[in-house]
Amino acid sequence: MDMRVNIAGVEWNNPVTVASGTFGSGAEFADFVDLNRLGAVTTKGVANIPWQGNPTPRVAETYSGMMNAVGLQNPGIDLFCERDIPFLRKYDTKIIVNVCGKSTEDYCEVVERLADEDVDMLEINISCPNVKEGGIAFGQNPRAAEDITKAVKKYAKQPVIMKLSPNVTSIAEMARAVEAGGADAVSLINTLTGMKIDINRKTFVLANKTGGVSGPAIHPIAVRMVYEAANAVNVPVIGMGGIASAEDAIEMILAGASAVSVGTANFYNPAVTMEVADGIESYMKRNGFESVSDMVGLVR
Repeated sequence: MDMRVNIAGVEWNNPVTVASGTFGSGAEFADFVDLNRLGAVTTKGVANIPWQGNPTPRVAETYSGMMNAVGLQNPGIDLFCERDIPFLRKYDTKIIVNVCGKSTEDYCEVVERLADEDVDMLEINISCPNVKEGGIAFGQNPRAAEDITKAVKKYAKQPVIMKLSPNVTSIAEMARAVEAGGADAVSLINTLTGMKIDINRKTFVLANKTGGVSGPAIHPIAVRMVYEAANAVNVPVIGMGGIASAEDAIEMILAGASAVSVGTANFYNPAVTMEVADGIESYMKRNGFESVSDMVGLVR
């Protein structure tokens, strides 16, 4: 029985990674998780310069999940390359660097900087607001999504995963757009936009007013979008959104995901990624699957 998966030419030891922004760059979880047991570690988003993020409060609990408006706070690419890549290289896991930016030039600068670094894949977060287009996210307009994909591909030496926003009319259309732009894989879903109001204080719970909703509450929506995206493109799909157990992860794989990413669950169960990997393996044994690829997209 083979747990390995091949994502755009990169072989992972198993199909489990972590969602960007929920695992730091690995060091914060190293006391709780054997990083060697993850197929890949996906880092927190990194930009060309340090970002302060949004004002506080920027995290809130919701029914069966959470909201965040952290605003992609990060130390910038220079410190990331100096500190985080060498740390992750000590482990037998693949490194996926999540890249964020406020303009096409921002993204390309980070991708070019990473071209000669010892990392395995790049995940491009196109849910960032495009400051030159009035704040609409790159990932909400098919043409913009295709254009940003083409732009980063010119500089990338590693395979490029485009991370799709669910805040669109058609996720299949967005997946096809980034595939047309040259994406080597897609990952989805990013958070859904939500709002929470404190009725006693009569104000917004988050300083940003809105935030990204994640956790088990969004899982059925994520499964539906993974299914639609996987049936629209020929590149691998990495499924995420409310995965809190092996069962959730297997659901994603049967819907068409070649790998899965665990996010919010890391906050309340630091060992969840290892439990998911073990659970997938047990399921494969029980059901006679020889490889993970035998399960991918089995439900049509």
